[in-house]
Amino acid sequence: MSVIDLSYKDAVGNAFKHRKMGDSMRKLLSSGIFAVLSLIGSNALAAEGKLLLYTSQPNTDAQQTIDAFKAKFPKVDISFVRDGTPRIMAKLRAEIQAGAAQPDLLLIADSVTMEGLKAEGRLMAHPAADLAAYGAGIHDPEKFWFSTKLITTGIIYNTGAPMKPESWFDLTKADAKGKIVMPSPLNSGAALIHAATLTGTLPGGWDFYRALKANDALAGGANGDVLRQVAGGEKLYGMIVDFMPIREQAKGSPVAFVFPKEGVSAVSEPVAILSTTKNPVAAKAFVDFLLSKEGQELALKQGYLPAHPDVAAPAGFPDRKTIKLMPFDAKNALAQETNFRKTFSDIFGQ
Repeated sequence: MSVIDLSYKDAVGNAFKHRKMGDSMRKLLSSGIFAVLSLIGSNALAAEGKLLLYTSQPNTDAQQTIDAFKAKFPKVDISFVRDGTPRIMAKLRAEIQAGAAQPDLLLIADSVTMEGLKAEGRLMAHPAADLAAYGAGIHDPEKFWFSTKLITTGIIYNTGAPMKPESWFDLTKADAKGKIVMPSPLNSGAALIHAATLTGTLPGGWDFYRALKANDALAGGANGDVLRQVAGGEKLYGMIVDFMPIREQAKGSPVAFVFPKEGVSAVSEPVAILSTTKNPVAAKAFVDFLLSKEGQELALKQGYLPAHPDVAAPAGFPDRKTIKLMPFDAKNALAQETNFRKTFSDIFGQ
């Protein structure tokens, strides 16, 4: 039996033994019992049992995340399965169909996928999650999923290009004609969120993408393909997630990244608890850890822009106060996903 257990029993025993105490002594004792109960609360109980995480994080990031959590909660036996979001979701869907969902936790690329699972009743809410430090619009307002970082999409350009873009609309100028590449929303969740964000924020909506098509923009491939083509000079401008060109520029690659003045979209690598979890207390502790300042500093160490507003941006990023995030409604994007894909396909003939 632990010291805490003994202290609690002693306190309760004394409370009954000395019922004739004065009011001041009884109040003092009650406060002590409350303190003990708080001490043996959810965080202490969370430090036990097994957890399984399904994640689309890179292997190194996933392992660092697991190791940091284990250091905080050494009695939790947590393991992970890692793959790209489409394959992770295919695996999870097959398990759900068989009535045997395995993971306790899901940490994937985008909030639209999480909204779909939430609508199906596949996620467990965490009402006690402390979001006081975060601004509105970062997390699910009903606390079913939580952003762990902000991976923005902005403009990459080759440093030998004749124009240094500052606005999204610079990509529609004659200087950029035939020299633009971007991932397609038809095969990239981040690109779909980006398209939904831009068309919901920029004047004219989908007219921006129509202007890109008229400027002979190439849509296809992934972020890595965009980086390769712009760095190699095959294209001079592109749309891409922030950390890739920022890291490559630091290594000497002839690329630079711009946060356009109108703002940027962001995917948030949300984390959520599955409704079928076998260990909800430990799962909530994992979520709490990622949302804590310590967990957010881990995202910073990994080279990402933390979601927590009080944690600085990583090297190579501007002051986070200068980064303007465009609004994004994941629930609406889920409802409009088919329309978004069809409109993009119609514009680009894909």
